[in-house]
Amino acid sequence: MKKIFLVLNLFLSLFVFGQNEQLAMNYFDKGEFEKAIISFDDLLKNQPGNSFYFQKIVESYQQLQQYDNAEKRIQERFEKFKQPSLLVELGYNYQLRKDAAKAKKYYEQAIDKINENPSNVYTIANTFEKKVLLDYALEAYKLGIKLEPKFNFNYQMAVLYGQQGNTDQMIEMFLDEAFANPNSTIMIQNQLSRFMTEEAEESFNTSLRKALLVRAQKNQDIFWNQFLSWFFVQQKDYSKAFIQEKAIYRRDPESFSNIVNLAELAMEENEEETAREIFAFVLENTQDLDLQITAHYYLMEAKIKKAPEKDYPALKSELDLLVKKYGVSPYTLSLQLLQAHFATFNLKNPEEGKAILKRTLELPLSKYQTADVKMELADILLYEEKFNQALIYYSQIEEDLKNDAVGHEASLKAAKTSYFKTDFEWALKQFRELKSASTQLIANDALELFLLINDNTVADSTQVGLKKFARGDYLLYQNKNKEALEQFQSILKEYKGQDIEDETLLRIGQTYEKLGDFNAALSQYQIIIDNYKDGIYIDEALYFSAEIYNKQLKDIEKAKALYEQVLFNHEDSIYFVEARKKFRQLRGDANL
Repeated sequence: MKKIFLVLNLFLSLFVFGQNEQLAMNYFDKGEFEKAIISFDDLLKNQPGNSFYFQKIVESYQQLQQYDNAEKRIQERFEKFKQPSLLVELGYNYQLRKDAAKAKKYYEQAIDKINENPSNVYTIANTFEKKVLLDYALEAYKLGIKLEPKFNFNYQMAVLYGQQGNTDQMIEMFLDEAFANPNSTIMIQNQLSRFMTEEAEESFNTSLRKALLVRAQKNQDIFWNQFLSWFFVQQKDYSKAFIQEKAIYRRDPESFSNIVNLAELAMEENEEETAREIFAFVLENTQDLDLQITAHYYLMEAKIKKAPEKDYPALKSELDLLVKKYGVSPYTLSLQLLQAHFATFNLKNPEEGKAILKRTLELPLSKYQTADVKMELADILLYEEKFNQALIYYSQIEEDLKNDAVGHEASLKAAKTSYFKTDFEWALKQFRELKSASTQLIANDALELFLLINDNTVADSTQVGLKKFARGDYLLYQNKNKEALEQFQSILKEYKGQDIEDETLLRIGQTYEKLGDFNAALSQYQIIIDNYKDGIYIDEALYFSAEIYNKQLKDIEKAKALYEQVLFNHEDSIYFVEARKKFRQLRGDANL
């Protein structure tokens, strides 16, 4: 019983002590500094060596401008504990009193303590940093290294140079540290990436690129190829990253994982030409079956996307041969899904697509693989206008993977299904919830369709025009692009001058793009640019036009001018970041 009583008493004391600390912090945070001093003093009596409580007492006196009391407390503690960092505290107290001469005197005394014992550099430099006395902190680190060459403060000094705006020196020290201690590379890259995302990033990016290239030329270590590859990926310049990855592979042909990841990134960013080049390289150089299957999948997907209808029979044969070559198993799931999708959406044979997937569902699949198959099966049922059956499968995926990106994708597709079947009230509710989805693409799609339904319901309570528009979107979903074009053109004639007109022009432009008639697409976008300057689709019309001039028509000057309009006039556009990147590339900022 005695032991139990002691344990309970100890827990009670700790609980009360914790509450007292929280109370003291609350007083400090609320600016009740007199009460904070009393509370922290009580805590300090129980833990005299606690520097945090002492620091809060000093800061409270300083907030109250009671600098004499702060100095007295610092002096008493210095006499008792002889901590050299307290000299920095004394100097800072004088700095707050606008007495620069005395502040400098104590700062220099603190620096002298490093001469007495180089190990003092840790607490002294750290205290200078906390007070944002960057010059003194750097001086302390430099002296510590001079006195004890084994000390390494590259990382700390690089951060300080960055805070001073001396980014060239920061880059040098970070790169020195990364090469000396490769385990710190990720942490250093995270620091560097913070500067790469600033508005005035180009001069920094240029300096970092040059520093990396100089080191790669002087030192043939593979480390610098890896760092350069990382740099180019941050710039979304995947072709240059691939050059570095090939150099890495030639010297270390053991792993293809980085190259495959790079190709997948390029595909996600619609850099299809680079992705195809990388996957072709993978196929030429690996015997790994998983990597071969992955490469074939992406290459076939790219071919299908670009191919005219006359090439479909040849593509079907190629795809069938791949599945036959690698076998029907969980390992070739991606190829089987592509085979089913191609049969349905390109060859207009949904029965074949469903037969492929039903065979696939008999395989021993994981939870996520099963979800992928069900998703494709639901897509095919939606293609067949079997809306309710499609919704059942989407709902199953949502239920099985509630807080997962795949579950969110199923939710979006379920909402689109409601939209296609013109159940606008239910679709609107679902899109409203998905607007704040963690996945940006899902959130953007949901927001676009939410605005479409909401705006056109307000403008036309009968929703007749919106129903016709949804039908056009459904035809696009079915890959029936010519029929979709006719549908949207009929809406344009019937609802000329009404709210739905600019959305219809945008869809017609997108449909012409899918059909490969880029000049016709440009003409639709130009009508939006000329007549709907205050509309919500102006940024899309500008960006889509720029993309056509850039990628299809190779008219760099026109593309640059359109990207520039997005930058100057539409900073809130979801295309702003991409427009800025591509504008800078065309201007030559990213050239080596």
